Amino acid sequence: MPRMTGGDAIVDSLLRHGVDTIFGLPGVQMYGLFDAFARNANQLRVLNARHEQTTAYMALGYAQSTGKPAAFTVVPGPGLMNTMGAMLTAWGVNAPIMCITGQVPSALIGHGRGQLHEMPDQLATLKSMLKFAERIEHPTDAPQVMARAFQAMTSGRPGPVAVEMPWDMFPAAADVTPMDPLGRRTNPVPDPERISALAKLVDAAKFPIIWVGGGANEAGAEVLALAEKIGAPVVSFRTGKGVVDSRHPLSLGTVAGFELWDKCDLLIGIGTRLDVPLTRWAPAPAGLKIARIDIDAAEHRRLTVDVPIVADAADGARALAAAVARNPGTDRRAAIAAAKASALAQIAKAQPQFGLVEAIRDAVGEDGLIVDEVTQVAYIAWYGLPVYKPRTMITSGFNGTLGYGFPTALGVKVAHPDRPVVSICGDGGFLFGGSDLATAMQFGINLVTVVVNNASYGNVLRDQKRLFDGRHSGSVLTNPDFVAYARAFGAGAWRVEDAAGLKRALAEALASNAPALIEVVSDITKDYPPSEFHQPKRRQ
Repeated sequence: MPRMTGGDAIVDSLLRHGVDTIFGLPGVQMYGLFDAFARNANQLRVLNARHEQTTAYMALGYAQSTGKPAAFTVVPGPGLMNTMGAMLTAWGVNAPIMCITGQVPSALIGHGRGQLHEMPDQLATLKSMLKFAERIEHPTDAPQVMARAFQAMTSGRPGPVAVEMPWDMFPAAADVTPMDPLGRRTNPVPDPERISALAKLVDAAKFPIIWVGGGANEAGAEVLALAEKIGAPVVSFRTGKGVVDSRHPLSLGTVAGFELWDKCDLLIGIGTRLDVPLTRWAPAPAGLKIARIDIDAAEHRRLTVDVPIVADAADGARALAAAVARNPGTDRRAAIAAAKASALAQIAKAQPQFGLVEAIRDAVGEDGLIVDEVTQVAYIAWYGLPVYKPRTMITSGFNGTLGYGFPTALGVKVAHPDRPVVSICGDGGFLFGGSDLATAMQFGINLVTVVVNNASYGNVLRDQKRLFDGRHSGSVLTNPDFVAYARAFGAGAWRVEDAAGLKRALAEALASNAPALIEVVSDITKDYPPSEFHQPKRRQ
């Protein structure tokens, strides 16, 4: 048994699980861990940020864009609590991220003596929202706890986990038995009786629709094979975009999907909560049958459907495709194509936002990645951005996490240093973490950030004026000179006023292969009416 400190044992486990980059911000409780990082710097890269929230968001972006586990480390108590927005977002978008944090000294845990960074019950707080959270009481426990944490965050429905270690255990040494990865738990086998029951519904359906979410990101080939065999359109929103290439005739966004909703008699959800059609588009068409393929058994208790199938998205789609009769749906193709064309025409009217989205799409090319934010331009991207591959449009999903975009995009770029990555931010959201332009410069994270500056929380301002007789409160902002702000960090910076200017600036910024910011001066809150795409009208 090698003799290791608690920090060494954690590092050994990270390396055994394929983690070679960790995002962190050191503090006194974590000195023993960061010393282990320093002694293993030839194998493990540490990227430190200027705020704890950024470390977690960077891990989130790394995990979302790769599908692989990512890890971050912060001090306990307030440091940990600063990362809660990212942890909650990871829970919402099923991202496998690991938080490694500290604790007060072993003998004082739970005594409420007011130790530095102490909180009432840190572990209970973590357990309330994560897939797995456990304390590593002693260096000898680290290999097993870490292996179980990795297994938990990658098995079934992926999600965030956390481990904590007391302050005094990071530098403490002991004879430790290293442990290799436990591997993912075996996926459930699709129930053949339920697959058969769903196949009968598919064969009898006149207009089936497949709806995919982020749970289908690794099942694109299987979903497309099923869709082509039964002639069904595949609708996606946010995290499901790119599961089927937007250019495929059967691939639709939600605007086109809404146009076909009244025709639908069978809705098949794969790796999705089905919130949009069943909540925002209510009521459902008369006689609608609903089926779901989802690996999370708990999801099937949250929503009652006609045929629930507990299975991995790829396994379930493959089994269903093998069980259904071939029906290419030639009688439906014209309606699908018309809905797709109509949707594109409607979205194109959403100017100037859609023009900005088009400029970004063209600039990043086939292989690029785009990270959204809670801002009007990103809202239009949810509906109108063509996405060609899974995990190339990164979003906070239903959490709608204001301020997550720029720091998350830093993590995306770390994971994909040779691919174009563009962050779409509003002026309000960007300044939640804009100081981490310093992190981009320090580590050569060559992200291009587009900041749409309308001097407001634009959607809030627009809605306040619309709903409350023109009154508004708390939604107007006073901003810095964003070009000067970026240049103060040493980043390249441009200021433009329209899509044509953005296109030129993007070409220069991406070619510079350096951290860059492009400010788009906009007044879209006055010129553009409330978006019919963001909240589709319910049918009466």
